[in-house]
Amino acid sequence: MKKVFIFPPNSLILGDLVERFGHKPLMLNNVIGEKVRSAEIDSPPLNITDEDPKKGLKYAAIEVPSGVRGRLSLIGPLIEEAEAAIIMKNAPIGFGCVGCERTNELTKYLIRRKGIPVLNVEYPKTEEEAKIVVKKIAAFLKELEGNNGVSE
Repeated sequence: MKKVFIFPPNSLILGDLVERFGHKPLMLNNVIGEKVRSAEIDSPPLNITDEDPKKGLKYAAIEVPSGVRGRLSLIGPLIEEAEAAIIMKNAPIGFGCVGCERTNELTKYLIRRKGIPVLNVEYPKTEEEAKIVVKKIAAFLKELEGNNGVSE
């Protein structure tokens, strides 16, 4: 079983696919869920503490807005833990996008820099394209044990 980071990091669809093929999806939803249920958060739905933007400095410079650093303080550790990644390109915001392009750019950069196996797929626009995407994801996840490259 590999730990697979998914992008968008809160996509339930990608998370479900990864799990169905016997791997652990690394998702933002799980991290936020833990934070919201933690006694450390005074008033949910505030999902970050005052310390999170400071932790985000590990992943982004001080000049980067605190919201981006706050998001990266949650996403960065997931990327560090990841053994592989699936990136859905051009997904609509309703698919699971965090809605912040700067965070998205930095997230994809951190994934590339890590050098783990990555599957890049285009968001499907038809049922036939969706079937092809699922087949690509299935093949990628099945081959993870011996794959060290980047898939397109």
